[in-house]
Amino acid sequence: MTPTRRGYGHTTIKMERVQQTDVNNVVHIAGGDHKGIVINKEASTGENDESPAHLSLEFKVFLTNAANNTHTQESRQLKFWFKSEVSEPDQMRSSQNFFKELVSPSQFPRDNDIVAVSVEESMTGGIMNVTQEKVLEIIESAYPNPLTITDLTKTLQCTEEEVLLHLGELKSKGIIKSLENGSYTRVTQNDTEVKMVRQVPTVVSSQQPSIAIITAQYCEKVAVDAMIENKDTYVRYKTEGESNVYTLGNIGAHRVVATKLPAVGHHREAMIAAGNTTTRLLGSFQKVEYVFLVGLGGGVPHYTDYSKHVRLGDVVISTPPDGQSDKFIYIYCEKAKSSPESKTSAGGSTITDKYNIKKWCPPNLCLQQTAQQLWTQGLIDAKQRPWEEYICHALDTLASQEADFSRPSSDTDKLFMSIGGKDVIEVGHPQAPEGTMEYRQPGKSMIHFGGVASGRTLMKDDAVRQEFAHQWGILAFDSEFDAVVESIYGNRKDNYVFIRGISDYKDGTKNKEWQPYSALAAAAFMKALISSLDPYDDQDY
Repeated sequence: MTPTRRGYGHTTIKMERVQQTDVNNVVHIAGGDHKGIVINKEASTGENDESPAHLSLEFKVFLTNAANNTHTQESRQLKFWFKSEVSEPDQMRSSQNFFKELVSPSQFPRDNDIVAVSVEESMTGGIMNVTQEKVLEIIESAYPNPLTITDLTKTLQCTEEEVLLHLGELKSKGIIKSLENGSYTRVTQNDTEVKMVRQVPTVVSSQQPSIAIITAQYCEKVAVDAMIENKDTYVRYKTEGESNVYTLGNIGAHRVVATKLPAVGHHREAMIAAGNTTTRLLGSFQKVEYVFLVGLGGGVPHYTDYSKHVRLGDVVISTPPDGQSDKFIYIYCEKAKSSPESKTSAGGSTITDKYNIKKWCPPNLCLQQTAQQLWTQGLIDAKQRPWEEYICHALDTLASQEADFSRPSSDTDKLFMSIGGKDVIEVGHPQAPEGTMEYRQPGKSMIHFGGVASGRTLMKDDAVRQEFAHQWGILAFDSEFDAVVESIYGNRKDNYVFIRGISDYKDGTKNKEWQPYSALAAAAFMKALISSLDPYDDQDY
């Protein structure tokens, strides 16, 4: 360890792993538990004399003033330089493992009142409180399927009295309504009257949609509908079994149909419902040529690499990741098993690469290529970003919604790194290295291109999820759409794309504050992409 000349507002300590030391520069050689640590005299060279760091990592700590027992938060930054033979993945892995070992929960200094290691409640789980918001969330998740009081009490694990209290309040606000069999459903608030029908009216050939849009969460459907003009919404209502919602209208020169899945996930009922809804959609509208899966996802944070870091409010387009032998845009990890062939990371934790996985890639990547061309044009000329204009216009349309679709403050985009068990520590977002172009504009969404993945196994362990993401080139995770993409594949649709607005750093279901805006950002880029496609030619059929 070599202290260097102090700069304004900071002190720099250079740490190197060396084979031999210069005894003339040594101040102290540690022993005991700290054997191997050598502290040198202060060097005259400063950080400006160094070449730019390959990676850097900023983290935050609380300091306690012993005199008055007050606490202040300060930032610390680690910079890493590597030898030329160290690959980029190994650089990232080594720097993160070094940091995790440095702030190990068992060794990092703590104070009785405030700790440097903090736990994010949403990451560790907790008891589900029955609130009006939670009841509405369950009803919106099931939409267009209505739910009975029995359904709600079973899901929320509470009494009928608790459910009835919240249902009464939601109904008095006009947010939900009761149906003929005593069930409840969401009241939609768009600019057209939703038509409840037993069968969706036959669509004449000239009005058949060529584009299908699939969403899963209610705010995703609302955001997508805000991008559609001249729309009509039909709910194919059934007292028993699955209901369906279809919104037909125009985006640019294209006829589109948008639907919402009643639920997603890997409960057996959810799998069947998601697959059936997709199959019924594509069977009912057989001229569909393009399929867009639009909604929320969890971003993969790159704590040390600005160029690969995905932040809240950004959008990820599913494209084949670079460096993969098999092309895919979506990958599902069913389970992970430890095995003798498991790899041991530098930090000592065992991360296996033995996954039972499924991969999908459309035969035609024209949607992905067009999306990349759109983003490239936007980088060259900031005026060539139509999705930003679509977001602004949609915010006016969505002003009457209960949810706030405006962009949350950047201060709420907090990044945490797991350092073992339930302990996490807040780290800073990586910044653009000196001398490189700053692509990110304040308050604007960045567009990223890479793989999208899902799987409950990955959601349970941050370290496994990070390792899986880096191994496969994953930029976003979502809440298990494998049954949906399998149905698209089975219906022989050659053009499909996932567009994921990033609302958290897990799978898109955790951070409610960012969900409306992130869904809107994904829907806006979807509209820009659809508007860039050539008009549908009925002569192809």
